Amino acid sequence: MHRLTDAPALHTELERIDYRTTPAYYFDIEHVTDPVVLELLNCCPTVFGLKKAITDLLAGNLDVPLPEATGAIEPGATVRGHVIVAAGAVIAEGAFVTGPVLVCPGAVIEAGARVRDNTVVGPGCRIGFGAEVTRSLLTGGVFMKHTSFVGDSVLGLGVNIGAFVSTTGLRVTSGPVTEPATEEVCAHLDGRRIPTGQTKFGAVVGDGVIVPAGTVLQPATLIGAHTLLYPKTQVGGFFPAGSQGR
Repeated sequence: MHRLTDAPALHTELERIDYRTTPAYYFDIEHVTDPVVLELLNCCPTVFGLKKAITDLLAGNLDVPLPEATGAIEPGATVRGHVIVAAGAVIAEGAFVTGPVLVCPGAVIEAGARVRDNTVVGPGCRIGFGAEVTRSLLTGGVFMKHTSFVGDSVLGLGVNIGAFVSTTGLRVTSGPVTEPATEEVCAHLDGRRIPTGQTKFGAVVGDGVIVPAGTVLQPATLIGAHTLLYPKTQVGGFFPAGSQGR
């Protein structure tokens, strides 16, 4: 048996991480079936690192093999840049996809949808007419069948995005809008500001959450798995897993 005096000092960054900022708090890792998505979730101590991990992945800077581009790009689809369409995935006629983008097996980008700029669309996702996704990870089985916008965000397994839902990545209190943005967006937990390390950060939406139609998610919104959100115009802050948001 080890004595306490024998234990090494473990004053590492991981010890200081709030569990509510880790991927495991929002996503059931054991039910993530795609190996690329699983690797992304496992390589990031916090959800705030996933945006950079996606960029590194699609730039070939991570030691993670990407699938063969054997999926279907229908005639009439607009595809530009580095776009990988995995086996069983479809970019339909009338869809717009601008890489770098990975479309995982079984995902469908439907007519009138737009996906762009360092995005991973997980297996079984459906992106419909008028929906736009950018700089985001959709872990799997996400439905965005209506006009909506998700940017700089991470959506869990089986998340449903209602019509006219939008994430937002910048706070109106940060002064004049510049492109690229320069001021860090912070999340809030227990009245504390939690740095995200990002100048644009939308939302983390845990497994099984339904975001009601017309909802605007404020910057750095954190919604735990299986939270019940009631219809409301503005949603922001932190919602514990399994809670109800009114």
